[in-house]
Parts: sequence; structure tokens; C-alpha cells
Amino acid sequence: MNGNYQVEEPGLSDWFNPRKRPDVIATTDWRAPVIWEGTFNRQALWSRYRDRNLTVGLAVFAVGRTVDQYLELFLRSANKHFMAGYRVVFYVMMEDLYGMPDLQPNPLRTFQVLTIEEDSWWHNRDLVRMTSLGEHIISHIRDEVDFLFSTTVEQVFQGDFGVETLGTSVAQLHAWWYFRDTENAPYERRPRSAACIPLGQGDFFYDGELVGGTPLQVLDLIEHYLKGVAHDTRNGLNSTYESHLNKYFFLHKPTRLLSPEYSWDASFLPPQQVRSVKVLRLTRGAL
Repeated sequence: MNGNYQVEEPGLSDWFNPRKRPDVIATTDWRAPVIWEGTFNRQALWSRYRDRNLTVGLAVFAVGRTVDQYLELFLRSANKHFMAGYRVVFYVMMEDLYGMPDLQPNPLRTFQVLTIEEDSWWHNRDLVRMTSLGEHIISHIRDEVDFLFSTTVEQVFQGDFGVETLGTSVAQLHAWWYFRDTENAPYERRPRSAACIPLGQGDFFYDGELVGGTPLQVLDLIEHYLKGVAHDTRNGLNSTYESHLNKYFFLHKPTRLLSPEYSWDASFLPPQQVRSVKVLRLTRGAL
């Protein structure tokens, strides 16, 4: 969605109350909700979504040593906490089908393994991850799920990650930079880069570990990212995926923002504003 402002989504006030959390930013300047524990009513959400026959996809990218280190823990925790009570398809992007842990999905859940070319990822993990996901969205995912999230494997779900997170375009606030001055955030500032956000501008700094929305909205983000990479390559630049992600959300405001509770870095002690860590991000090599 283009532009800086939007009309508040229909029915939002039925389940979302930003006044319950005056200690944090719970609504953006463009009237999108920022989801914190305490701002949403779970019972009202259940009444809203229970009869909608929803299917939600969760795509995870696991290659190299991360398969042995993190994948089983990720899948076990997601199987328990991600969209409990709703149909879920877990898309596991990996090099070798035989590396898939021997797990039985809970009722309403299925696993799909999406193989990628062996050793194709080492030079640019994010580029391969998003390129592969975009191809699968076009070929089949868009016909299989109503909403799609994409994440990296170094995560452990610790609490309910539910339908409060669903939206047309979902962005994750960066746990570290949310509590700091975004003027110093690591936006791409070089004017020749497609990812450039001019000095003095920028809403929030978004985390590249998690993104979501409708499948076609996620595909739109991926296509803008790939065009940005191609542009920068022609200009001899190498901007990060996270920089392109932040430029995309700067131009195309997300309709739902997830608080740092949904991707908290295990290296840091949560401040008092973080009441309930839903997902804990592990430091690579921590296990």
C-alpha cells in the first residue's frame, strides 16, 4: 500500500485497544496497530476468526549447520505456539529432504519441504531465501494459504503467536532499535542505492528476521527487494536485505506492526515494556 496514511481497518476497535498500553507506541502515525501484550482481546479475536476457515503459512529457511542446531527446536515450538487452533502449513526451505526432523505435526498442521540447490546460499543467504520464497509463492503458496509469514530458523516460539498478528502487510519492529533513537539506525543512506532513506527520515527500524502478510503482498516486497539488489549491483553497491526491507516499508507502510515481544534477542534482558516474549531469537552458535 502506498502513501503515509490509511483508513483504520474495519473492526479493529472490536479487539484492539491501544490505550491499554500508554507506556509504548501502540498506534503509528498512519493509524496502523502496533501489537503488544495487553492491547488485544483474545476472546474477541477468536469470535472474529473462528468461522473464517483460515490457513496460515510459515516459511522457514534452514541451511548448513543451522539445520542440526536449530530446526527441530524451531519446529517443535512453532508447532505448539504458532496460530494454535488454526490450519497451518509449515514451509521448510532446506537443501536436503533427509535433514528434516522426524516430527509429527499437530492436528490442523502440515509440513512441506521446499528444497533449494545445495550450497547455493553461502554467498548471500537472504537473496537465496527470498528468491526461492518468491518462486514458491507464484507456483503454489498463493493458492494454499490466506496469510504467510517468513522467518529465519534461529527462533524459539515461547508464547502464543496468534491471529492478532494477521494483516495485509506485517512488519516486525527491531528489538534493539525500537528503544533507541532511529536517527542513528543503520538505514542505507547512500543516495545511489535503491535502499536509500534520506538523512532525517525513517519511521521505525524494521527487523529482517520476520515479515508477513497476504502471499501477494509478501511477493510484492520480494520483487521490490530483488529489483533493488539488481539496481545496486549495477551501481557497484551491496546493500543488505534489511536495508531494502526498511526502504520498502518506508514507502509502503505496513498495516500491522509487531512489537519487539514477537522477536526478542536472547542476548538482552527484556525491559519492563516487554511483558511477554512470544518469540526468542537465538544467537547463532548459542546451542
